[in-house]
Amino acid sequence: MSPLRIVPVVLSGGSGTRLWPLSRAMYPKQFITGLNGERSSLLTATLNRLPSEGQFSSPLIVCNNAHRFLVREHASLAGVEPRAIVLEPTARNTAPAITIAALIAARDDPSAVLAVMPSDHAIPDKAAFVSAIQHAAEVARQGRIVLFGIKPCEVNTGYGYILRADSGPDNDHRAYEVAGFFEKPSAEAARVYIEDDRYLWNSGIFVFRADTFLDEAERHDPTILSAARLALDGASEDLGFLRLDAEAFAASPAISVDHAVMEKTDKASVLPLDIEWSDLGSWLSLWHTASRDDRGNYFQGDTLTEDTQGCYIRGEKALVATIGVKDLVIIETPDTVLVADKSRAQDVGRVVRRLREAGRREHEQHLRNYRPWGFFEQLSTGSRFQVKLLHVKPGGVLSLQMHHHRSEHWVVVQGTARVTIDGAERLVRENESVYITATEWHRLENPGKVPLELIEVQIGSYLGEDDIIRSDDIYQRDADETQ
Repeated sequence: MSPLRIVPVVLSGGSGTRLWPLSRAMYPKQFITGLNGERSSLLTATLNRLPSEGQFSSPLIVCNNAHRFLVREHASLAGVEPRAIVLEPTARNTAPAITIAALIAARDDPSAVLAVMPSDHAIPDKAAFVSAIQHAAEVARQGRIVLFGIKPCEVNTGYGYILRADSGPDNDHRAYEVAGFFEKPSAEAARVYIEDDRYLWNSGIFVFRADTFLDEAERHDPTILSAARLALDGASEDLGFLRLDAEAFAASPAISVDHAVMEKTDKASVLPLDIEWSDLGSWLSLWHTASRDDRGNYFQGDTLTEDTQGCYIRGEKALVATIGVKDLVIIETPDTVLVADKSRAQDVGRVVRRLREAGRREHEQHLRNYRPWGFFEQLSTGSRFQVKLLHVKPGGVLSLQMHHHRSEHWVVVQGTARVTIDGAERLVRENESVYITATEWHRLENPGKVPLELIEVQIGSYLGEDDIIRSDDIYQRDADETQ
C-alpha cells in the first residue's frame, strides 16, 4: 500500500457573531489575537496544529473573499505557505466549501486523505490531535468518512451531538458507526446525553478520502457537486488567490455538510476524542476554557472589581470597574460595551441581527479597519470632519484614488511617506504635512523599512469609505470593495 498522504483543509468562512463585539463581520473571531490571553490568532493556531511535512502536505484554505488579505497575513504569521487560498464569492455554508477542497485534492490524487478543520477551534494538546488525525486517516483509507466526536464534559445546548453505535469498521482505531445526529438539544436532553457515553459532541472536524466524499456528494446532493465543479472549472488566479466562478458557486445550495451528506451516508464513522476542545462559539465557552481566579472570574485588560464572582470581563481600551455583580459577561471595545448574563451568552447573535437590520456599522467593523496595506483607526468624528490614524506596512501602497466629497490633510508622525498628488511626487517626513483637496488624484506609499504612521484629517460633506474612486490598485480590489 502506498504511503498515506494527508491534506489539511482549513475552513475560514465564518463570521463569529456570538463573540460580538470583539468579533465583527469584517474581522471575525478566527483573526482575533489575545483570546483568553493567547498570543496567536485562532487561524494561525489552526494552521500550526498539523505539520506541513512528513505525511502532511501544505494546507488548503477556503475563505470568504472579503477576508482574503487577512488570511494571507495570518498564514504568513504562522510560517505556513498554503497550497491554495480558495475564495468563496458568497457564503454557502460548509458543504460547497468542502466539496471544492475535495475536487482540488482529487485533481492530483483521487485517493488523497483530507483532514477538514474549522479555523476557530481551541485544541491545546497538539500531539494528541496529530495522533488522532493519523488514526482517522487510516480509517478513512478504507472508504469511511470520519468525524471527531468529543467526549462531553458539561451540559451544553450549543453543540450538535453524534450518537455512536456499539461497533465500527475498525475498533482497533476506536472508530464506530454513526447511529444518529442530533441538533442543539434542550437542557433536559443534554443532561441525558452526558450520562450516556455513546453521545459525543460533533466537533465539525472530518477526515476522508477525496473520492469517497465526492461519490457520496454525488449520491446524496448532486447539485452541490455540479455547482462546485463549474465554479472550479471557471476559477481564475488573482494575486496568488484561487477565485471561484461567482455565478456557478452562487447556484449551489447553502447547506451544511452534515445535512447534505453526513446525515444521509452509510459511510459515516465517529472517532471519540477525550481531549480538551472548544469551538469558542460563545462568551460562555471562552469562560469555561479560561484560567479563572478563586472566585471564578476571568479578567483581561484594565479592570477593577469589588465583590465580583463568576464573570468574564475584557476591556480593550477603557477601565472596566464592577461592584457586587455575579455571572456576567462584560466586553468593552472602543466603540461598544456588551453586558450580558452569562447564561444568555448564546443570544448575542440577536443583538448583531438587530444592528444589521437598523443599518448600523457596529456589527461589521471595529474602529480599527484592516486593509492589505495595513490599517486605519478612527480617532474622532463630527458632522463635517473625521480624524484617523493610518498605519502603512513597509512596502504598502494605497490605491491611486480620488474623493468627490472630502479633502484630506496628512501629518506624518513616524516614518517617511511617498505622496503623489495629480502626478506630482514628493517625500513627506516626520512632522511634515501635505494637503489634498477634493477631486485631486492621490496615492500614499511607504517606501521605508519601518511602519509609516500618519494622522489623517478629513473635511467634507460626506466622509463614508465608499467615497473612493480608484484608477490603480496593486491589490486588484473591485470598485465596490472598501476593505
